[in-house]
Amino acid sequence: MSWQHFVVHQMDYKFTEDWFAQAIPAWKLLRPLMRERKRFLEIGSFEGRSTVWTVENLLDDGGTITCIDTWSGSTEHHNQNMVEVEERFDHNQNLLSDRFPARRVFKVKGPSYNALKSQTYGFDMVYIDGSHHGLDVMTDACLAWPLLKNGGFLIFDDYEWMPNLPPAQTPKLAIDTFLTLLDGSYSVFIKSYQVIIKKEKNDPRGH
Repeated sequence: MSWQHFVVHQMDYKFTEDWFAQAIPAWKLLRPLMRERKRFLEIGSFEGRSTVWTVENLLDDGGTITCIDTWSGSTEHHNQNMVEVEERFDHNQNLLSDRFPARRVFKVKGPSYNALKSQTYGFDMVYIDGSHHGLDVMTDACLAWPLLKNGGFLIFDDYEWMPNLPPAQTPKLAIDTFLTLLDGSYSVFIKSYQVIIKKEKNDPRGH
């Protein structure tokens, strides 16, 4: 696949927001570093922009991406009609199914702390972009980490989001605490607005 294909093709997809474009340069670099690109997990999907890009550019044929979201929104979505947001996700998912029938998108609607309990070990990449509240971010990370393969990548979004808010209301403290607790179990690929780490073989709880 040539690098010019690393785009989200806009044709017929329905998006009203783009919070993902800034992540694309780093995500492009992940493709040659991933041992396999068969099972991806996304926590927080909104309209599916990152889902579309991942299916188009990272996921191999025969692969799956599991998308977990409540589609009920949170405080920062007060101006969004979340019913319409979910409808746009469904529309985009249907287009992906038509265009990439060998790459499947699984939609799981509900709180991530419930949905993650039903997932099994073996994801090549996990993307955490759900709730911004620290406890929720920590919960997602702790539940998702055992599901990630050794050598897989864990991506946190919004590390630098709203730094003036109390620490418990943003992802940063939770991410820093998680990284401290698992020191020695990962290598840092990037630490900026997103934090991307690679799970290493010496994970003390690893498989």
